[in-house]
This record gives sequence, structure tokens and C-alpha cells, in this order.
Amino acid sequence: MAMQVGGTGSTGPKSDINVTPLVDVMLVLLIIMMIVAPLLQQGVALTLPIANNSSEKPETQEDTVVAITADGGFHVNGKAVPEGDLRRSVEEALEQKKQRLLIIRADEDAAYSSVMEAMDQLRAAGLEDIGLITERRTQGQGGGE
Repeated sequence: MAMQVGGTGSTGPKSDINVTPLVDVMLVLLIIMMIVAPLLQQGVALTLPIANNSSEKPETQEDTVVAITADGGFHVNGKAVPEGDLRRSVEEALEQKKQRLLIIRADEDAAYSSVMEAMDQLRAAGLEDIGLITERRTQGQGGGE
């Protein structure tokens, strides 16, 4: 980059592109996306049960997620679904998916009967690949050990 100092040379406008404002705007947009992206994947607010043997599995947009709230409500991919329509809603969600894998996220205070009712409806729909999501126990969390 050259800088003109003094009176000799052309006095017209400089044709150099100033990229500093562009970089500033792009950094602000990047920070906004980094903050907002995890919030978009949240879905239904649940307190997942804690388990020792859970493995890390990142959730992607390809996953079909059935969430069961503490009061026994069902959500398919973040949308509330009546109990009787769970099977139909899951089948519709899986129509455009390549893999027929379903993930169940149940609140730790959800009734066991609600989880079993959901699994019965999903098995009736012909789904065999069903995963249950839990939180991994950390060193500071106590347990029955």
C-alpha cells in the first residue's frame, strides 16, 4: 500500500478500496450467528436425566426428535403434537428424511408411562432405530455410587 504525502502527484480521489468497514460488519455478523445458532437448536426446554454411560452425539438437522415434557406433552421436531397424532406426525417428519433414525428426549420428571406410550406408537409405525438422549454425568454431580 502506498500513502501519498505532500502536494506532488494527483490530487484526485483515491481508487483504493477500504475494507476495514467490511471486516467490521462481517465480524459483528459472525458473533451474532455464533450466539444465535445454539439457541435455534434448543427446541423444547427439558431437563434431561443424567447417566454415566452416555456418549456424545451431536444433533443435526437430519435427526427427527420426539420430545416428551414433564406434563406428558409430545413435540415432534419442536412442534407440539396431540398424543393421538404422534404416530402420524413422526411418519410425516420421516417421509423426507434419508435415515429412519428417531431420537427421544424425555424430561427427567416425565412419567414412565408417557415414554412407553410414545415408544409403543413409534414401534407401531415400524421404527426400530430409536435412541434415548441423556445428559452425561460430570465429576461434580453426585450419584448412587
